[in-house]
Amino acid sequence: MAADGLVANRAPFCEPGVFLAEFDVTPNAVEPLHNNAVKPISDIEAAYKAIVMGVRDYIEKNKFPGIILGLSGGIDSAVTLAIAVDAIGSERVEAIMMPSRYTSEQSIEDAKKEAQTFGVEYHVIPIEEMFEATLKTLAEEFAGIEPDVTEENIQARCRGIILMAISNKKHKMVLTTGNKSEMAVGYATLYGDMAGGFNALKDVLKTMVYKLAEYRNGISLVIPQSVIHRAPSAELAPDQKDADSLPDYGELDGILQLYIELDMSADEIAAKGYDIATVYRVINMVDRNEYKRRQAAPGVRITRRAFGRDRRYPITNAFSN
Repeated sequence: MAADGLVANRAPFCEPGVFLAEFDVTPNAVEPLHNNAVKPISDIEAAYKAIVMGVRDYIEKNKFPGIILGLSGGIDSAVTLAIAVDAIGSERVEAIMMPSRYTSEQSIEDAKKEAQTFGVEYHVIPIEEMFEATLKTLAEEFAGIEPDVTEENIQARCRGIILMAISNKKHKMVLTTGNKSEMAVGYATLYGDMAGGFNALKDVLKTMVYKLAEYRNGISLVIPQSVIHRAPSAELAPDQKDADSLPDYGELDGILQLYIELDMSADEIAAKGYDIATVYRVINMVDRNEYKRRQAAPGVRITRRAFGRDRRYPITNAFSN
């Protein structure tokens, strides 16, 4: 900064390099000789660049030959694919679409379009036979018990087996695609979609995932608008939507931000205009799913408090909200 407080030199955000700052030193002052200040960037651009740098550093410094990820046709995997390609290049990224009986044609079409746009290696490996074989194996054990979330989790774990098998065989690292909102409330499957070595979106709330998608599309149109505008769904059951199990993401993320990042109590959050019953429901989901987050892949931190080292909470306790 110059003596008047104005920024005279600023290096580019999250870009390695050597940047020279020269000064005129007199008995009365030290003044910069040049104005080389790069313009400040938006929070969204900063977040995207930080995540890309984090993924690149993790891959390169741990000497992985490449990245493999599951491409579902949804917004999270689309943004994760964009980050992976921007981090290490399309030639080192492999995307796998693993449709089930519940996967929509729109999702299959969007995933293919994304892979083609980015120019990554792309394969379609249906999980129907694996799913059926697993159900058949467990038929006697499950006899007389109605289908529930168990069958949904089996599908996610079939996909996890495929991705980890390819990772073992090709030595590429699996990049998981879950976001902070899902990790917060346990809307993820252990040893399924949580299986992998690194999570680019670990500290990114769902509403911010959409902002990152819009930002990346502002550079070049890589994520289809149908992905951005379609109601989010895990597609693990007929006509399933995230809204069937969770509050609207705008409301959910607002509560999560106040509870996780600002340490507000339920009453304090409700005082901000949120329904108290919804607040307690969300808080209970967050606390109840700490055990899952302890087993989640590491990821980039971009907020004031990420899960893991920043937010320490016991897995087992007798306290209840």
